[in-house]
Amino acid sequence: MEDLVSAGVAALRLPEPAFWRGRRVLVTGHTGFKGSWLALWLKALGAEVTGFALAPPGEPNLFTLAGVERDVHHVHGDVRDAAALDACIAQARPQVVLHLAAQSLVRLSYREPVQTYATNVMGTVHLLDAVRRQPGVEAVLVVTSDKCYENREWLWGYRENEAMGGHDPYSNSKGCAELVTSAMRRSFFADGGPGIGSARAGNVIGGGDWADDRLLPDAMRAFIAGQPVVLRSPQAVRPWQHVLEPLRGYLLLAEALADPTRRARHAQGWNFGPDEADCRAVADVVSLAAGEWPGARVVVNPPPDAPHEANLLRLDCTQAHQQLAWRPHWRLERGVAETVAWFRAFADGQDMRQVTLAQLAGYDPRLAAPSP
Repeated sequence: MEDLVSAGVAALRLPEPAFWRGRRVLVTGHTGFKGSWLALWLKALGAEVTGFALAPPGEPNLFTLAGVERDVHHVHGDVRDAAALDACIAQARPQVVLHLAAQSLVRLSYREPVQTYATNVMGTVHLLDAVRRQPGVEAVLVVTSDKCYENREWLWGYRENEAMGGHDPYSNSKGCAELVTSAMRRSFFADGGPGIGSARAGNVIGGGDWADDRLLPDAMRAFIAGQPVVLRSPQAVRPWQHVLEPLRGYLLLAEALADPTRRARHAQGWNFGPDEADCRAVADVVSLAAGEWPGARVVVNPPPDAPHEANLLRLDCTQAHQQLAWRPHWRLERGVAETVAWFRAFADGQDMRQVTLAQLAGYDPRLAAPSP
């Protein structure tokens, strides 16, 4: 399946149900936005999913609205608690580990730097330390962020071998998590054991993201309330993509990491971001969303005391294109439309489990019909 893109094959590459069917998978952070979508997809592919995470982050949340708990063995725990995480891994006996648990907000990291580092750095240490004592693990994927790079506001995309860094505690903690993953891989997994990889995705959007200080969640809350959305950095450029795009990359990479014939060359960092045309300014993205929501209003009002956030960030995803045959499927316009449709369905009081599973099946049409 490798090098399909370079060979000129344009077909969408999807995860292999035969690989995931019956496989024991541990997802940390499964109560979060990305983790909930991932858990639903894994269940639809036939995996046996155990989730380890804190309670869902407030109300409303995707985990509850989509009924994710009925599809996973839910373990309440904190990755900062090494003993609890170790016990969960020993009991679950996972073959694949997908590590998504994180403190994922830039502005919160300024208010809670110790919590951010403890979760994002030591949480990763705890996970990989537990994995090295657990037989039977075939693949581990540590999910970090595109903000792990030392951002120099370049016009071109960052490649996987660029320097780690980060101005704010969140971004820096993700750079640290990448360094931890690399060091643990070389120290404990170089001569056998599971393939250890990391994934760096761009800004994700999608139904069910209710996080504070994120562009589309803020916009959706405003639109639902009939209020204008206020933009603080309208010209900031980000690599926007629907959440299902990087999740597909994570699943494809995990398949490669679990394959003994591919493991060595895939055990590294990977970028999963949109094409150049979808690296767009904040104002452009909100304009697309407003066009999908009748009566939506937008106000530009940058606060004078806002903490530092990068203005320009792009990823070079050539490695994923060529070696995993992964490319974005939904363009930004489709991703925004699907996101707004999800939130309009929520505002209309629809069954959000059915709406979420239907959107997942719209992306991966091989999946079974949604269960009630």
